Amino acid sequence: MKPTGFSKDFILVVTGQIISIFGNQIIRYALPLYLLNQTASSALFGTISALAFIPMLLLYPIGGILADRLNKKHIMVILDLCTAILIFLFYTLEGRVYIGPLIGITMMILYGIQGAYQPAVQASIPVLVKPEYLIQGNSVVNTVTSLSGMMGPVIGGILYSIFGLTPVLYVSTGCYFISAIMEMFIRIPYEKQQAKGNIFITGFSDLKESFHFMFNETPVLWKVSLLCSAMGLFLTSLMLIAVPVLITQRMGFEPDTANRLYGYAQGVIAAGAILGGVIAGIFSKKLQPQTGIFIFADSGLTVLSAGFALHFLHGSMGTYILLIAACGLLVTLSTVFQIQILSYVQLLTPTELTGKVLSFVICICMCTLPVGQVIYGFVFE
Repeated sequence: MKPTGFSKDFILVVTGQIISIFGNQIIRYALPLYLLNQTASSALFGTISALAFIPMLLLYPIGGILADRLNKKHIMVILDLCTAILIFLFYTLEGRVYIGPLIGITMMILYGIQGAYQPAVQASIPVLVKPEYLIQGNSVVNTVTSLSGMMGPVIGGILYSIFGLTPVLYVSTGCYFISAIMEMFIRIPYEKQQAKGNIFITGFSDLKESFHFMFNETPVLWKVSLLCSAMGLFLTSLMLIAVPVLITQRMGFEPDTANRLYGYAQGVIAAGAILGGVIAGIFSKKLQPQTGIFIFADSGLTVLSAGFALHFLHGSMGTYILLIAACGLLVTLSTVFQIQILSYVQLLTPTELTGKVLSFVICICMCTLPVGQVIYGFVFE
């Protein structure tokens, strides 16, 4: 039965996200792992993973401006089609050019497209869901995204370990095409805003207005953004680099076994995100902004427990189980925090500024991830 307050168009957005994110996750799982298998370099793996985030960070603010000024449905459809074409181009070039630059460029474009795409999705939620159901709506989107994120690496790991990279490319391309077709039927309320000059003057004016709202009118927004960025630097980036490097190179597993175990680990991490989304939805009335600092502290303790497992345990499988359990719990806590903050920002922000302000908040939260990935990549090297 459809929950009260959730429209048919919201359900279509959610369904499109399931398919699109599934295709996104299997390709984002397979390409870095393929690079790591081919080069055996954690430094190169960490550097390219970090470089891939840069276009996303740069395009998030632009995506926010576009989400507020253009039809959000058109943005989703066009960018999903562009991603399908990108993966097809990678398929045609793979084996003909050096794999390092090819994967690096592909990942950068892939992440850049996501940076322009996600503000349109996030800005559509407040206009498709009643305010009293906003946290639940965000938890639903996060949960289905995490479910696709859980199934993507697991299925991608099976396909990759048995058949290689090509079937993963086929499945991912198909997902983006199907998602684009489905998104054509979404109706998202759209009011054209008056331009304030040429495209550069309009964009600059929009950025100035958003900064003024965040830093002068509602300074709590940039303060919670800094807390999110600290979590990205010290915790999330560590997990992104440590998990694949430890499992595929340092625990003594056979290569095929290690690849499958890494896929399972990605599934456990995504399951933690699903659990975090469910918890946020159930306890939405009790979550307060002040609880964020306690969630941050508990997240640090989970990383500490993983460190104890690596230091004191000698069996590979036992260490693996405790490592992924700690990572799953870390993601659960961080997901609750992120949904709480995202809903808080949406409630505080006027509709005409939602895309831009959300994109800035998320950009601040993510800006430390590339720095952390480079650092941890060379540390493990």
